[in-house]
Amino acid sequence: MSAGLPDFKQLVLDVYRILDPSVCEILTNASIDPDRPTKPDCPALNDRQSAEVECFNAGEYDVVLGMLERRLDSHTREDSKVRSRVVEILRSPIGKPNPAMSRLEAGAARSGNADASGTARPAAIHRTLIRLADRGGATTIMTTNFDLLLERAARNLRVPAQSYALGSIPRPARRREFAGVLHIHGALTRNPSRHSDLILTDQDFGEYYLRRRVVPDLVYDTARLFHLILVGYSANDPPMRYLLNAVAADEGRFDDLKERFIFVGSDEPDAVALQGWRARGIVPIRYDASDGDHTVLLRMLQRWADLSAINGKQQLVHREIRRIVKSRRADAPDADLGLFDHLFRRASPDERVRLAEVASAAGAEPAWLDAILSVSAERERQRNS
Repeated sequence: MSAGLPDFKQLVLDVYRILDPSVCEILTNASIDPDRPTKPDCPALNDRQSAEVECFNAGEYDVVLGMLERRLDSHTREDSKVRSRVVEILRSPIGKPNPAMSRLEAGAARSGNADASGTARPAAIHRTLIRLADRGGATTIMTTNFDLLLERAARNLRVPAQSYALGSIPRPARRREFAGVLHIHGALTRNPSRHSDLILTDQDFGEYYLRRRVVPDLVYDTARLFHLILVGYSANDPPMRYLLNAVAADEGRFDDLKERFIFVGSDEPDAVALQGWRARGIVPIRYDASDGDHTVLLRMLQRWADLSAINGKQQLVHREIRRIVKSRRADAPDADLGLFDHLFRRASPDERVRLAEVASAAGAEPAWLDAILSVSAERERQRNS
């Protein structure tokens, strides 16, 4: 959205605007006034159109597009009117910035967040995620988006990142071959004359999640090898929600499942909502979104990338170490304690020696040096276990 592309809800509205303007008007009114009656008061609509409106109001956007596709084309096909319009919209010139984007990115979008051909350009969030996706010689990131903005961000950063979608995605492994931008719901083809294979409708979800099991097998195997971190994803679509619940259920049977995390934006702390994520076996990390955008999330991800052990800014890491050890460890705030221990915990043995020298030269009291020894011993125990 920060690059000017629509979210799923807006995409549905855009499709109807082209293919069924009469229904689009009703759906738009429903979006403006969410308290309106679910059942549309419009005798001009037939039963199938009315059912589509009700599903839209329920947030079942994949079902809506599936119903529209079957109404207009009778069955699913790559060149259906619905799929052709979706691809056309995602490839179309970008207009004004999306109102939901952060203020940090709105200025860039207004100044031309599209290239000469009018297509969307990567936003700051894409570049930051590509930096964080580097696990040392291999950049790996999964996305449910169809666009190729992450690939373009990687090229801009001169980061090698192949693009894979659906059945072409390599089998999860710790080897460097498991890398690239992995479009688990499909991706736009680079050649506009070719059809794009996308998980777009309810029947598509059934095909790839239940019948072929392409997505479940991929996510499940990845969860046993890597920590998964969900960014900008609600997991509200039923297949993914049940899949994550199944992964959580296996924690009692398998001891090799890694922890899973999600960033949750909210106006104020909501213990019930956060507990809902924990019930799915996912650790929620809340950030403040009370200003109506996700600026806090973007700034946090950028700082995380800057402090990365893989491609972070060494001078910034050293500056943070020197700043933190100016205080007594007993007086340091929890955030500084956590950051200090993290910087040493994620470091290689040689890097820990260098960081320890930085701390010592900055006059760190013995308690900080004891913490370094403790973290080093912890890493050694993990390596030998």
